[in-house]
Amino acid sequence: MGAVQTANTATFETVWATLDRITQRQEETNRQMKETERILKEQGESINNRIGALTNLFGDVTEAMIAPKICEKFEEFGFNFPRANPNVRVNDRVNNISFEIDIMLENGDKAMLVEVKTKLTIERINKNIERLEKMRNYANLHGDKRIFLGAAAGIVVTDEVKNYALNQGLYFIEYAGENFYITPPNGKPKEW
Repeated sequence: MGAVQTANTATFETVWATLDRITQRQEETNRQMKETERILKEQGESINNRIGALTNLFGDVTEAMIAPKICEKFEEFGFNFPRANPNVRVNDRVNNISFEIDIMLENGDKAMLVEVKTKLTIERINKNIERLEKMRNYANLHGDKRIFLGAAAGIVVTDEVKNYALNQGLYFIEYAGENFYITPPNGKPKEW
């Protein structure tokens, strides 16, 4: 019996050595977890960058599909826009007004700011309305008396989003097959 008791009896040194091994394993596990987190973070950033680039490419394709014929399509509504300028940037640092316009249609009296997205959302429509307000402020500061109108275009759009755009006084541009169509806003188009 004495030998059995000795085998089951732990000494201070053996307990301490066991705790030390457990601590070392825990530290190694923590180091490995931090390294795994770092790798996952890097991979996540890389994936997000790739998705962002792909989304931008779809947006560029969408704009390229609309821009060539958009002036002609708006003639059906009595607008004569001889210019369709893609990717217009306004950066007035003095007055702290900065924004981008996907497509800006222009003539001497009017300009239309067109928001073009592959997947159009209510949030993007609201951003376009904010952009129109900024454009009006910028124009006022620079003596530009033109009337500004808004339009929203998308490939993937719900009825809710379409109706929201129309109720906000925006023209709505949608795809049907290889062509696109413009729906006028509900009531009078909003002017800025």
